[in-house]
Amino acid sequence: MNSVELAPHRIAGLLAPAVDRVFRAGMLAGRDGGGAVLAQRYGGMAAAGFLVDLRTRLAAPGGRVDGPGFAAVTRYQDPVACRRAVDKQVAYGMLQRSADGTLSASERGAAFLSELYQVHADVTEELWAGHDERVSRMVAALGRLLSYALVLAEEGDGGGSAFTAMAPPYEPDGTPSGVLLLNRLGTLRYHRADAHAAAWGAAGHTAASVATLPAGPERTAIELETDRRAAGPYAALGSEERLTLLADLAALPG
Repeated sequence: MNSVELAPHRIAGLLAPAVDRVFRAGMLAGRDGGGAVLAQRYGGMAAAGFLVDLRTRLAAPGGRVDGPGFAAVTRYQDPVACRRAVDKQVAYGMLQRSADGTLSASERGAAFLSELYQVHADVTEELWAGHDERVSRMVAALGRLLSYALVLAEEGDGGGSAFTAMAPPYEPDGTPSGVLLLNRLGTLRYHRADAHAAAWGAAGHTAASVATLPAGPERTAIELETDRRAAGPYAALGSEERLTLLADLAALPG
């Protein structure tokens, strides 16, 4: 490892698919390992959908996601459909919405999120069994990345509305390492999502147009610019630590 140097922008690009794979594996395991059944007890995904998406902020006491943050998190979805979905979840008594569009969990929604955290604890313990040291190492590295990303965002150097709405993830005392890993990966994905939106926006695209942009020089240029904009937090890790994080993610099942 010591013979290989990966600059922050290069590791940002290499890590993105690995982060996506591990995060999605954890969330899929959560759905199949009890999350879907749990949601049904509260009215189904029509009642709980955005609570799952926003869980790492809305589970916190007093946790809120404001209107611009919600719009950024859902930037690739139809805003009318999102508004109707929120209407339903408010009607189910799972979400509360203030006059300015800020969302928070109701008492019932908070109870759902508490149970969802337990589901994720159970499934990640099983999914990543035998990888305790690796998971702990990644949790520590991701903690440093996210802390530095927040510092940079406060200084106006990277981190857009989705990341600042969702960071830092809620981590009550005693949160198992598997849940910490899952939620820190999810929060890091929002940092890259903001970098990607800034890149395609600078290239003159909208969320709709970039979604249909075919492979080719223009898409490649946007991805490279995304890597550049997403690179900042990786300066918090040494070169060997960046490679270790990449190797650890590749070694996790899912």
